[in-house]
Amino acid sequence: MKTIPIAVVDDHTLMSKALENMIMENPQYRVIMNQPNGEDFIEALEKTKELPAVVLMDINMPFKNGIETTEWLSEHHPEIKVIALTMEDDEKILIKMLKAGAKGYLLKDMQPSMLFQAIDTVFEKGSFYTDFVAQKLLKVKTEDIKTASLLSELKGREMEFIKWACSELTYKEIADKMFVSPKTVDGYRDSVFTKLEIKNRVGLVLFALKHNLC
Repeated sequence: MKTIPIAVVDDHTLMSKALENMIMENPQYRVIMNQPNGEDFIEALEKTKELPAVVLMDINMPFKNGIETTEWLSEHHPEIKVIALTMEDDEKILIKMLKAGAKGYLLKDMQPSMLFQAIDTVFEKGSFYTDFVAQKLLKVKTEDIKTASLLSELKGREMEFIKWACSELTYKEIADKMFVSPKTVDGYRDSVFTKLEIKNRVGLVLFALKHNLC
C-alpha cells in the first residue's frame, strides 16, 4: 500500500509531536520531516532525497513564517501541497495564506478525522476547503463587491478630497490645496460621508487606510 509522505512545520514542539504521533498511527501516512520553522524546513528540503507530498504548515513561526515558506514552496516546489494549520480565525491571514499557495486551511482544534480527510483530498484532488473557509471567502468576496460598488460612486474630486482628509490639514486648508471654497469642500465631505456610509473624518481615514486610498 502506497503511503503519503508528510512534513510538519510548527514551532510549538508539543503540538508538532502530537501531530506526528497521531499521523504515524495511521498506516496510510508517513511523517518524513518535522521542523520548527520555515527556514529549517527549507534547509532540510534541500538536503533530503524524498520530498513530502503534503506539508502541515503553521502560520506564526520565527525566522520564516508560514506565509513566506508557502510562497517559497509555490515557487520552488509547486508539486508539494500545503495545508495551513493555525489558531487564527482571521480573514486577512486566510487570504494571505491562500494567495501564497496553500491548498487547505484548518483550525488546530479540528477533529483528527477532518485532518485526514484534508490530507487525502489535497493529495488526490489538489485542494480542500471546509465550510468555515468557504464562508470566510464568501464574506470577503461580498465585502469586496460592496466596497467596489461604494468606490464606483465617488467622483474624481471626491477621491482627491479623501486623500487630503488623511492628512493633518483642516477642511479650510484642504480647500486651499484643492483651489476651491470651504463650502465646496464641505459639499465633498457630506457627499463622501453619505456614499461611504461614514459618520466622521476618523471613520473616513480608517476606510481610506483599509482600502489603500491614502
